[in-house]
Amino acid sequence: MIGRQGPAFGRRALIGTGLGVGAAVFSAAGSGVAHAAGGAGAGSSAQRRGHTFLAAAMDAYPDHGSVRLAQSYSDQAGLFSTAFTYDNALAVLAHLAGGTGDGRARAVVLGDALLYAQTHDPAYDDGRLRQAYNVGPYTFFDGVLQPDGFVRADGSANVGTQFGFTGTAVGDMAWAGIALSALTRRTGARRFLDGAVRIGAWIERIGRTDEPLGGYKFGVDGADERLPFTSTEHNTDLVCLFGRLALLTGDRVWRERRARAEAFVKRMWEPAGGFFYTGTNDGVTVNKSPIPEDTQTWTHLALDSRSEAHSYSRSYSRALDWAAAELAVLDHADRRNSTVPAGQAYEGVTFSSASVVANEDAPIAEFQPKPDRSGVWFEGTAHLALALRDRNGRGDEASARQLIASIERAQDLLGAGQTVGGRVLPERSGVVSASSPLDTGFGFGYYPYRHVGATAWYLLAATRTNPLRA
Repeated sequence: MIGRQGPAFGRRALIGTGLGVGAAVFSAAGSGVAHAAGGAGAGSSAQRRGHTFLAAAMDAYPDHGSVRLAQSYSDQAGLFSTAFTYDNALAVLAHLAGGTGDGRARAVVLGDALLYAQTHDPAYDDGRLRQAYNVGPYTFFDGVLQPDGFVRADGSANVGTQFGFTGTAVGDMAWAGIALSALTRRTGARRFLDGAVRIGAWIERIGRTDEPLGGYKFGVDGADERLPFTSTEHNTDLVCLFGRLALLTGDRVWRERRARAEAFVKRMWEPAGGFFYTGTNDGVTVNKSPIPEDTQTWTHLALDSRSEAHSYSRSYSRALDWAAAELAVLDHADRRNSTVPAGQAYEGVTFSSASVVANEDAPIAEFQPKPDRSGVWFEGTAHLALALRDRNGRGDEASARQLIASIERAQDLLGAGQTVGGRVLPERSGVVSASSPLDTGFGFGYYPYRHVGATAWYLLAATRTNPLRA
């Protein structure tokens, strides 16, 4: 899916053969003078409610088998029972970070479902996972019934064809491998390592490029055609995955592959501005706009940049300061196109440099609302909070706590009455992906719907769990 300002490098791009677009209707809520809401939610209670949401998203279709993934968004997002591979990988990591027996058991179930998808693909037997799967029945916008759960009647994994989520992105694959490697460490089960190695082998075979900028390319679309882009974000993910495979297998070949991905990431560094660019369209020229948030925070989490430079002020961790300054937003009811109720306010960061200058007079995409330049992207806000905690410089912990407090207020107050699989979610459970509709600048948006990915990243930040350190 191509955005207005260039190719969609992020794992969130829709890389299938086509996108069935439905009208996800969103009504603005509230008006009037907003004021900053104060204080964080009760930490342990807020975390428990986050885990309650993850469990509800995973258990939404009890009549459709025990092999299951979690539905990524609440029903109101209009994506029905779509379960994104990336979100489920994060759910595995968040369940493990909770440190409970139930969390470990749920992580194992999700890990086994990823392995099931890998070994029961309807068309391929090469270790790939698709961008997303269906996990429950629904009737599509065109009136066509999708009757199956995650496992179809013929035993194959239920690939998300109606939305076109049939391609395979290197970043999604890497996160699944990271989740499986975490399960390997926690359980010692060989099957999880075998699955992660198959993922790494697929990425090496499909993604490796000898173009001047190097690294690993984006992946394939739903027609199995290789995509030409190379993403900083994806290669950052590979720094972790390949590093973990090197440690878990003892095979030195993964070290060489890690070094290749890391070299690409470092080529995207802009020392004058103190940030990382998004990637390249053609393997030769750096794409300099838009500049996304996650290439700033994930690089710190993956590279351990505290040891990368001679002085702290010159390290790659400066990218955290760039994100905190250049992508900072405060959303409240008086903002144009905001859907935040009157009397509430949320602070954090938005998706990219394009988000803060988005055209507020035009819909984000067909059938979608107009964007709010000040919409908070809560997943990215959790990225930043965790990275600041990991850096632990002067003032970082205080800043991280303030960001986490904003996320916890959102869990308390936004997305009330939303459902998964037709069932009303437990109150105050699950973090919405954005405080108001926001334009990423890559051709798609985020909206105030409760989201597995945003909730999982919140839980990782709250528990100080760095999922990208090898």
